[in-house]
Formats: sequence, C-alpha cells, structure tokens
Amino acid sequence: MPTESELDAITLDQLRAVPSEKWSTYPDAIGAFVAEMDFGTAPAVRRALHDAVDTGQLGYLSGPPVARMQEAYTGFAKRRFGWSVDPERVRPVPDVLAAFEATVRHLTPEGSPVVLPTPAYMPFAPFLHDLGREVIPVPFARDGGRSVHDLDAVDAAFARGAGLLVLVNPHNPTGRVFERAELEALSAVVARHGGRVFADEIHAPLVYAGHAHVPYASVSPTTAAHTVTATSASKAWNVPGLKAAQLVLTDDDAAETWQRRCTWTEHLAATPGVLAHAAAYDAGEDWLADVLAYLDGSRRLVADHLAAHLPEVGHTPPEGTYLAWLDLRRYALDRPTAWLREHAGVALADGRHCGAAGDGFVRLTLATPRPVLREILDRVTTALTTERRGA
Repeated sequence: MPTESELDAITLDQLRAVPSEKWSTYPDAIGAFVAEMDFGTAPAVRRALHDAVDTGQLGYLSGPPVARMQEAYTGFAKRRFGWSVDPERVRPVPDVLAAFEATVRHLTPEGSPVVLPTPAYMPFAPFLHDLGREVIPVPFARDGGRSVHDLDAVDAAFARGAGLLVLVNPHNPTGRVFERAELEALSAVVARHGGRVFADEIHAPLVYAGHAHVPYASVSPTTAAHTVTATSASKAWNVPGLKAAQLVLTDDDAAETWQRRCTWTEHLAATPGVLAHAAAYDAGEDWLADVLAYLDGSRRLVADHLAAHLPEVGHTPPEGTYLAWLDLRRYALDRPTAWLREHAGVALADGRHCGAAGDGFVRLTLATPRPVLREILDRVTTALTTERRGA
C-alpha cells in the first residue's frame, strides 16, 4: 500500500515522462486541470491487467468478465454504502458519458429538456446540445457556505417539460456530498413531475470523514423507480483510460428498455477494463483507504494555505472528490485560467466551462504529490499577490 512518503516522492519529471493529457497538453505548466490522480493504481488492478495480457483476455467482452464485475461491484456497494443491488442490473458500459447518452436517447421522452444543476461537469451541456436537447441550467443556491439544489428552480424546470435531472454526487466541481435529507427533498420534486434522474456517482468512493455517500437510488422505492445510476472505478482507482464503467438499473421499466434498445452500448466496454474494475472493487479498498487519507491531508493543505495567504479566494473544502473549487471573482481576471497559465505556470480548469454559474471560478485537481501541490499553491499565491499589489 502507498505510504505518505512514497507519494510525496513522486516528482514532476516522473509525471511529465508519461504522455498523458494532464502532463502533455501544457508542457510549460504544472498540470492540475484534468480529474486524474498522479498516484498510479492499486496493486490488485495492476495484477488483473497483467493477467489479462498473459492469458489472452483481450477479445470482445464476454459473459464471464461481466459476471465477475457484477459480483464485485454489488459486494463493494453493500460494504461501502449499505446498498443491495441485483447483480444482473449492473450493466457494463465504456464510461459515464456513454451511459448518459443512452439514457437521454432511450429513457427520456424524445426532445424533452434536461435539468442541469450548475456549475456542472464540463461535458454535460455541450453533449446535450449535440444530442439536440434543450438544457435548463439551474444554478445551485447557497446555504451556510455550501452549495445546495434550488428546489423551486428544479420544480419550475420540470414544469417546463423537462424529463430528466442530472444529479452528480459527490459533486464535480464543488465537492459537495449531498445528505439523505437533501436527496429526499429532491426526489419529491422529481416524483411530482414524473421525471427521471441520471445519477452520476463516479466519485462515490472518494468521500472524507464526517460525510457519507448515499446512493440516490437507495433512498427509497420512489428514487429506485426513477433513477439510473452511473458509476465507475475510474476516479477512485485512477483508470479512466481503461474504458469501463457500470450502469445500475433499479427500475424495471428502464431495465426492460435497456435490454431491448441499449445493449449495443455494453459492447463498447473494454474487456481489460471490466476485469480491472472487478479487481478494484474486490481487492482495492486497502489501497484506496491509504490514498484517501493522503487526499484528506491535501485538501486540508489547500484550505490552510488559502486561509493564510489568499483570503480573498473563496473556497469551501470538498466533502468528497479530489477537486478544489476556487472563487477568483474578487480578482476580476478576464480569463483566469489563461492568466494563471501565463503568470503562474499552472494549468487549471476554467469554471466558465461549467456554465455561467462558474464564471470567475477555477477547478484545481489536488490529487498530486504534496510537494507538487505546494508548488502550485505557491505559484498561484505569488501571481495573485503581485496582481493585487499592482491593481
């Protein structure tokens, strides 16, 4: 299992030696814009991948790997979240966006708008536009410094004819982990309008002490009946390039429609990825626990540094995920990510790509060695402090 000193010892040169999107897109900057970790993956996952190569499991996806993944995920969901799921209802998909596309196309009324709470994970809005769907953005409200769903606005969006709500929990980019009472209140609005929820729970294993992930479909029979849940090991075990994820179908009608119209999506999942997911869920929790403890220290490092050196940056430590959502509006930067790349040599994600509610914000991926994270924070601090003095 990785120790803190081992994770600290990973260097920028080592990270840049791997031609990933995160480290090759901006070669003159420190990459912190892609939601990937810089810690490799669990030994069990590596063994599963080597075994897949050694035994020739590189063909089209077949029944036995799917069954292994289904049993592994349902066991993990029961241990981790207390959620009992029929293994047959856990379907392989290549990634969450593929599951989202199939859900929109086949499990919602044709042409119906989609409710998208904002700020939102960047691809959702443009993806919906490409599918010919109207997006109804619903900015989060604020309650005691936390982002919460604006239930009146969600209600109004469904009243306009929306058929689907996108629920990202834990939330990307804000890091919120929505509580059971919040989910119950949201479900009452959805049920009142006969709507459906696409629950993106890809960050579900990445939740910090004091918070607990509650699968939306597990809240009640009502939520189970109007939800499709997409999840994956790709974030928690750092394997997004393996092209595998899970769609959990807790509604009989959705499961029947999926069987008739959507199984082609399953064929896009990669056999090695499905095997790696089974290994992660079955034997990767000890590795995850160590990494999550390290991430907890890193999110506290970000919060302490900002409080001490950049108090004008708005920030609420994430309750889950490894993403820090930073409010730079007081600096009045026209294009904050471009400015920070130029003046700090740090590449962050632009909040404007998360919708109008993200204008003036940036997203920092903190899942990097702490010496690198400190370098990021120091560079940003120097640049913003110099800008403030020159203003």
